[in-house]
Amino acid sequence: MEGLKVSKANLTVYIHPSKSNQVSQAVLRELSSLLFTFSEIVDGVVLAYDVNSLDTCAKILSGVHPYFGVRLKVNFLLFSPKPNTLLEGKVVKLTEDSIHVVVLGFSAAVIAEKDIREEFVWKMKKGHEVYASRSNKRHVIKVGTMIRFLVKSFDEEILHVYGSLIPDHTGSIHWLDKNLEVVSHADRSEKKKRIQPERIMLEQDAVDGELSTLDIVEKRTSAKRQKHLEES
Repeated sequence: MEGLKVSKANLTVYIHPSKSNQVSQAVLRELSSLLFTFSEIVDGVVLAYDVNSLDTCAKILSGVHPYFGVRLKVNFLLFSPKPNTLLEGKVVKLTEDSIHVVVLGFSAAVIAEKDIREEFVWKMKKGHEVYASRSNKRHVIKVGTMIRFLVKSFDEEILHVYGSLIPDHTGSIHWLDKNLEVVSHADRSEKKKRIQPERIMLEQDAVDGELSTLDIVEKRTSAKRQKHLEES
């Protein structure tokens, strides 16, 4: 899935002197407060972190007394969906006007009716609301379906994604993956069919006495030799 990245950052964490004998725990507490919130410093929602190094030489900073700064290097795992990237999520609600999805268990996404391609039609099936494909009856989106969709925008404050199912490569992940395998297999079969007649034609040409590459080279050599004799 797109929208995930690892970012390295050099940070300074401000610790109260009362925590001076528990610096490591205080630093981890501060970093934990960033989890599942959008950070402008690393340009993404912090999902996890790993502290690479911790500077043991902390300094009291003028102007922010009595706090002291601890420098550290951190690797962050970030959720940073950008427009036109693909996300995957689980459908939790479906209505005639929209599809509601949860991404990674915490970020809500909504796909409005105008952003659902015409191939899909809303209907009631066995008492449940579904979006079913008109071109393939097995391509169905319902509550519980894992779908792949395109990002239109991302609200950083409320961690809300606005998505789209307009592109052909979006929809039910199960159906898309299976369909891609079928298409890929069909492409390989078609390629074999194209190669086989070419081989047959080459073999047939040899049988019919068509000029081979060697024949053509020999014929050109003979012509040059004949021309040289005539000039002399």
